[in-house]
Amino acid sequence: MENLSAIIEAILFVSGDPVRVDALAHAMNLTVSELEEALSALNDHLALENRGIQLNRSGETVFLSICPRYAPQVEAFLQPLQKQPLSQAVLETLSIVAYRQPVTKGDIEAVRGVKCDYSVQSLLNKGFIEECGRRETLGRPILYATTDKFLQHFGMETLADLPSVDLLNQREEIGV
Repeated sequence: MENLSAIIEAILFVSGDPVRVDALAHAMNLTVSELEEALSALNDHLALENRGIQLNRSGETVFLSICPRYAPQVEAFLQPLQKQPLSQAVLETLSIVAYRQPVTKGDIEAVRGVKCDYSVQSLLNKGFIEECGRRETLGRPILYATTDKFLQHFGMETLADLPSVDLLNQREEIGV
C-alpha cells in the first residue's frame, strides 16, 4: 500500500490540478474502493510526517496543496519573484511588440538580431502580451499583441499613450 500511495502522490503532484477519483482508479487499474484505501493511507502518511503538502478533496476529485500553516513562508518566498524588474532583453521585446503589433517572433528577431523565445515566454507568463491570431503566410506563425495588463502596468489607457518615436531623427543623432 505504501508504494501505491507514493505513486498517487507523484501523479497528483505532476497533475497540479484536481483529479477525478474514478479516472485515477481507472488509470491505475484499481477499483474505487482500493483507491480510496490508498488515498486514506497517503493522507495519514502526509499528516503523520508533518509534510509541507496535504491531500484535499473537492466533490469527486482529489488534489495536493500546501499545508495552511506554511502559507506565510511560501508567500514570503514568492513575493520577491513577482516583483523582479523586467530584464533589458524582455523590455526590448515588449517595446517591439507594443510599437509594431501584431508581430511574430520572426519580426521581433529581425529587429533585435537575436532569438526571443525566452523574452516572449516571459511576457506571456506575466500577461503583458498574448497570442492574437496567426499570420496568413507559410507556417502560419503566431501573432502577438499587448494586453490590458501591459497598459495598466505602464500607466496607460490606450496604445496612443505610448511615447512617439522619431526613428529618422534618432538615426541622424547616432550617425546611422
